Amino acid sequence: MYIIWAILAFGLLVIVHEFGHFIMAKANGIKVEEFSIGMGPKLFGIKGKETEYLIKLLPIGGYVKMLGDEEKSNDERAFNNKSPIRKLSVVIAGPIMNLVLSVVLFAIIASFKGYLSPVVSKVVPSNPAAVAGIQAGDKLIGINEKKIDTWEGFVTALSKTKGEAVNITYERNNQEKTVKITPIKDTKENRSIIGVYPTAVENATIGQSLKRGVSETKFLIKETFGFFGKIFKGQINKNDVGGPVSIVRISGKAAKAGIFSLMTLSAYISAQLAIFNIIPFPALDGGHIILFLFEMITGRKLDDNKVGVINYIGFAILMAIMVLVTIKDILYPINI
Repeated sequence: MYIIWAILAFGLLVIVHEFGHFIMAKANGIKVEEFSIGMGPKLFGIKGKETEYLIKLLPIGGYVKMLGDEEKSNDERAFNNKSPIRKLSVVIAGPIMNLVLSVVLFAIIASFKGYLSPVVSKVVPSNPAAVAGIQAGDKLIGINEKKIDTWEGFVTALSKTKGEAVNITYERNNQEKTVKITPIKDTKENRSIIGVYPTAVENATIGQSLKRGVSETKFLIKETFGFFGKIFKGQINKNDVGGPVSIVRISGKAAKAGIFSLMTLSAYISAQLAIFNIIPFPALDGGHIILFLFEMITGRKLDDNKVGVINYIGFAILMAIMVLVTIKDILYPINI
């Protein structure tokens, strides 16, 4: 049952993403031929006025098939006959919807469970923060000139310092102050600390919850780009990367831990799915975004046949990577 909940949660992310493409296609007067959740063989479908809504066997993605997005059409409602800015709005709507979903999920969690704010509620005597003059009521806003706006962001940034001295910026009475602090080691949790406790915000208002949702999503975006940076630097090993099998396994564990754990994981994956999709690689939304931006800036349209070949190759590469990652998930599963 937990695996079913995990698959449904992952399906929600795909539906929201594809719905972004779908609704903007409709708004721009583009004929949508298929709206599919899943890939591979068709399980069942419902034929609407002009769109067929499909459920397919493999729950690893989905797509919106528009008239003129694969083969050139002379129909005025075809995707290929729309202006670059209209096509751009359709493509970018998917990732934007995933970011919106991430914000909404985090906001719902905050409204029901509350959250931890980077406002200091207590300072441990004789610890580095107390020695540096930090007091209860101070708001932690930066580490080494990098802005933070969540408690989780503060903890993560502090852990990356590996115990080295850091410049911590805080706000007191609407004035910013910066102090240099050398963290100490928490042997129980094996992490760097400075001796401060966050403020627990309970019964959050709608405004506070939405602000929390935006802050959490911004934090995830930064961390995801940081992860990609580590990949290019060769600082990631196979145990740090997972595919569909790992997602379902981890989501199943989250579902077992409760609805809010599953919602938190879904919000994380939704934000990461948005970032992954804007990577400028053929067949991904990011590849199309670069193409349409090129058309808007230069006023030149690239050859549709050449673009089609490039996208086909890109899609084949993505499918090959998906297969390899799935094999890796089975042979070398992530420890959870």
